[in-house]
Amino acid sequence: MRFHLTRFALATGFALTEHGRNRFAMVLVVLFVPLWTTLAYLAMPDSPAPLRLHATGETLAPPGNELTEISGALNAVTLITGFMMFAATFSGSRFDRRLAMAGYPRAHLVLAKVTALALISAAVAAYATAVTCLAWTPRQPLLLAAALFSAGLTYGALGVGFGSVLRREVEGMFAIVMTSIIDLALQNPVTSSGTDNPVMRYLPSYGAMQAGTAAGFSANPVPRHLAIQLTWFAGAALIALMGFRRSTRSTLPVGTRFPGPVPGSGAPSLPAPRGTAAPSDSAPDTEAH
Repeated sequence: MRFHLTRFALATGFALTEHGRNRFAMVLVVLFVPLWTTLAYLAMPDSPAPLRLHATGETLAPPGNELTEISGALNAVTLITGFMMFAATFSGSRFDRRLAMAGYPRAHLVLAKVTALALISAAVAAYATAVTCLAWTPRQPLLLAAALFSAGLTYGALGVGFGSVLRREVEGMFAIVMTSIIDLALQNPVTSSGTDNPVMRYLPSYGAMQAGTAAGFSANPVPRHLAIQLTWFAGAALIALMGFRRSTRSTLPVGTRFPGPVPGSGAPSLPAPRGTAAPSDSAPDTEAH
């Protein structure tokens, strides 16, 4: 048990260190979240925007600027978490592959990435909720934070998947940006006016948008739509896991292993120098008597 905890803690430290080196992402978190949500709040008029909230069945008429700010907060959280997880996965893919080929348990590496994703999503969601509450007070702030958190988890997992399978950084960034824009633009209650379009129910942030809107303007809980969003996260995480396994697979022939002790035995497992034969267990004892 201690062995697994040590390996998990070490892998988590690697993952968090990789995120800490991404200073541009830190700047985005600090500046982009309040900038984008504030612009969304100030640019839209505060006239009522009638809509029917599918999550609760209620007909609401919230101010348009407050409704748009929720959409902007979701957009900011999904872009930042997706970007951070993609950047860390893309830049650290060779390191992860070397660890996996050297015998480091893949399960610990995957759990470390999930832990880092959860911490990042929680921090960004809490920050976006606090920024929103500075402008106006949602009726259920904790539900809003939960909606932002679950959307961040989903796009963070998509970022890991993109980072594992795409070959160039610009491809991954374009995929994350376009997915978030198409997803949230179609679901924006101001532009859709609450239209019950079946296509919207199959978009990645449908559950989070419904839960976030309910958090802002309704007193009814919506656990079903949070569960829908977590189901999207589970599907995205499965895709990310398959991509991670593919990017860290060994290309050595079956039965080939690195010379040295078995990984995880507590002893160093460094490869032998090139041209040097590995020591044999049957070598004669040359110790002087």
